[in-house]
Amino acid sequence: MTTIETYLANAAAQRAAAEKTNLPNRREMHERSAITWETMARAAADTQGRAAVNLAAKISAGA
Repeated sequence: MTTIETYLANAAAQRAAAEKTNLPNRREMHERSAITWETMARAAADTQGRAAVNLAAKISAGA
C-alpha cells in the first residue's frame, strides 16, 4: 500500500467513524480529520508529480 493509499484509507475510516457517531462534536472532529488526510494525500500526489518532472528534466539534461 502506497503512502497516498494509506492516507486515503485513513480518510475513509474517519468518514465512516463520523457516520457512526451520534455526538455532533465527535462527528465534526472525524470530518476534520478526514479532510486533513485527504489534503495530505493530495500533497503527496503533487510531490510525486513534481519529482517525476524533475527526474525527467535531469535525464534529458544529461542526455
